[in-house]
Amino acid sequence: MTRKGIEMVKKSDNGDFVNTVRESAQQIWLAGLGAFAKAQAEGGKVFENLVQEGTTIQRKTQAAAEEKFGDVGARMSDMSAKAGQQWDKFESIFEDRTARALSRLGVPSAKQVEALEARIDALAAQLAKLEKAVAPARPAAKRSAARSATPAAKSGARKRAV
Repeated sequence: MTRKGIEMVKKSDNGDFVNTVRESAQQIWLAGLGAFAKAQAEGGKVFENLVQEGTTIQRKTQAAAEEKFGDVGARMSDMSAKAGQQWDKFESIFEDRTARALSRLGVPSAKQVEALEARIDALAAQLAKLEKAVAPARPAAKRSAARSATPAAKSGARKRAV
């Protein structure tokens, strides 16, 4: 109830009290209708304002999130680079220790094996040259040995073969 309504109740008696309550109820009803009409008239505007505010807030939060994701991405790439460096160090340490252990056991290194392979290739080439040089001389020696053999030696060779 309003102040005016309260003052009227105090001044009036019972009959007037009922009228005062009716008038107050009427005023409350009219105030409610006015608020409803105003909400209807300005409801579209209020809705549009809320949509605009929501869009603004969404843009701000997206920008903040993208900034954070960018920071996280930069940190991850830094961490990835550091991890790669650490992995490279670990790998070189592992290779060094493995090479030392194999060396202690007498296992030849890759360089030593390559050197041996090169020596083998060189020796194989020299051997091929020697075989080519000796090969033409052998058939001539066989022919002369076969011609110089006596007929008796040939018949003895035949008897042994049988």
